[in-house]
This record gives sequence, structure tokens and C-alpha cells, in this order.
Amino acid sequence: VPGDNIGFNIKNIAVKDIRRGYVAGDSKNDPPSGVSEFTALIIILNHPGHIYPGYTPVFSCHTAHIGCKIREIIAKVDLLTGKKLEDTPKYLKQGDSAIIKSVPQKAMCVENFADYPPLGRFSIRDMNHTVAVGVIKNITRIE
Repeated sequence: VPGDNIGFNIKNIAVKDIRRGYVAGDSKNDPPSGVSEFTALIIILNHPGHIYPGYTPVFSCHTAHIGCKIREIIAKVDLLTGKKLEDTPKYLKQGDSAIIKSVPQKAMCVENFADYPPLGRFSIRDMNHTVAVGVIKNITRIE
């Protein structure tokens, strides 16, 4: 079941070669792969200042903890209705929800929340606090 954390051994692969954040999947039908960027809906929970494009906090998704740069703030949205409130805002503050485009700093395996919910939700952490939470709406796979 997608999202379950399990342990298993694979022939010819040492346990020390498997690291946090690795994902196992169906290699024939829908193989997991890294993403070069993703679009997500986020909710800012606890941030003392403003969040601008270029901000690079740690995204925690499944067992991976990887720095991701917020490349673009596409729109502020109303969380209850889903309607756009403002296109391309300059910044986000506590209480805002928005659609963003983000770029992982290292290889990261995530999926659309609609397809695989456990691989499509994340928290954003900075300064040892959870700053925001979000779900992935769209991914661009590494070719």
C-alpha cells in the first residue's frame, strides 16, 4: 500500500546503501523517480516574517528531509473556496494559503497528492519549527 513504511532485504544491495527518503515502487507500471520541480498548495502556519520567492526551507515529505527553493508564488488562494485572491503576490505571511512552484536542491521522490497521498503531502520546517504544510498538485519528473 503506498505510504507504508516497511523493511525488507534485496539481493546484492547492502543495508548501508539504502538511505532515508528512498522509495520502492512498481518498476513496470508506475516507477518512482525524482522530480525537478513541483507545484503545491501550502498553508503558512507559523512564520514570524514574510516568505518571498528564493526562500529555501527544509521540506519533509514521507521520510525525506530536503531543502527546496520556493521559485515562484503563483497565486494566493482562499482555502475554503479554492478561488484565487491574488495572482503572483510578492510575499506570503502567516495565515496565507497559496499555490507555489518549488525546486528541490537534491533528488527527491514525491508524487501528486491525488495519485499517492502519503507521497504528496509535506511539512515545511525552518528554525526548528513547522512553518507551513502543503500538498503537491503537479510534478515535473527528471528525464
